[in-house]
Amino acid sequence: MLSSQGIEVEEVKAKLKAQEIETPSWGYGNSGTRFGVFKQPGAARDVHERLSDAAQVHKVTGVCPGVALHIPWDKVDDYDALGQEAAELGVCIGAINPNVFQEPEYKLGSFGHRDPAVRRKALDHMHECADIMQQTGSSVLSLWFADGTNYPGQDDIIERKRRFEECLRETHAMLPEGTRMLIEYKFFEPAFYHTDIADWGMALNFAIKAGPQAEVLVDLGHHPLCTNIEHLVALLLDEGRMGGFHFNNRKYADDDVTTGSVNLYEVFLIYHEILNAERRGVAAANIAYMIDQSHIIKPKVEAMIQSVLNIQMAYARALLVDRPALVEAQAEDDAVACEEILRNAYDTDVRSLL
Repeated sequence: MLSSQGIEVEEVKAKLKAQEIETPSWGYGNSGTRFGVFKQPGAARDVHERLSDAAQVHKVTGVCPGVALHIPWDKVDDYDALGQEAAELGVCIGAINPNVFQEPEYKLGSFGHRDPAVRRKALDHMHECADIMQQTGSSVLSLWFADGTNYPGQDDIIERKRRFEECLRETHAMLPEGTRMLIEYKFFEPAFYHTDIADWGMALNFAIKAGPQAEVLVDLGHHPLCTNIEHLVALLLDEGRMGGFHFNNRKYADDDVTTGSVNLYEVFLIYHEILNAERRGVAAANIAYMIDQSHIIKPKVEAMIQSVLNIQMAYARALLVDRPALVEAQAEDDAVACEEILRNAYDTDVRSLL
């Protein structure tokens, strides 16, 4: 059926197979909300079981070889052995995620904290994670900070900004050769008055000041409601600082539910902008496609597979957009035709391609 529509089916399949989607170790363990954790039979209990579960997802999907680690949640004594264990399972170590929000010292921040001793503790942890990257072959240091304030006047916002700039530059200098650090942002939570890296513009500014190996990480759930995420992705791509994604979905805030469960059309439009950038000659090959979800009531492995398939469906549909027709309709300012061209691609049943 797709071939009869003039679609190069094998070309689309090849692109779907070439895209790698990284799954998070923490997505395979028990999780919950601030009201409680709901335990599931068979949920992964340590990094070894998390790797095993991730390997099952890769076995089913064929496109998920990378497994992101969260340190110290996934800390081990021998990372060379862990990398070998992953390889024997058919996967590899992906992004390394430092944790500078959980320990008591970080109550008032990490890089933004006024106490130099706390900032040094956070930087020492970054150094530890850079060493882990070296040992595991990871190419991405994924940075998310809970830093912010809860009340007006609690701290000097600009002084905190300058502390962040200094610490991010120092972190950039630690990166192993040929690797990147991706700076994530979030507009609120756990801080409720201001967050030190609240949006993509702040993250971009910090990345530019940190150095050439720093880029922006876009988590789909970290924006105010109704944010046009595909728009900011297009701009970050054009500026050469679109580093990667944390795929998930939400209805209200940072819900971290299954990608595509609420708004798969948004993911389709994001891929549409990525493909637009590629056709302009903008480098998009190094985008890190990662999932960041907490499967509280769904079975962990099944929910991850469901997410991967939804992401692939969005990508497949974006590949089916009739771009010559779209360019022609845009040149004629035909808004109805432009939208229908996108809708025709999105409404195509692509399950046979997966």
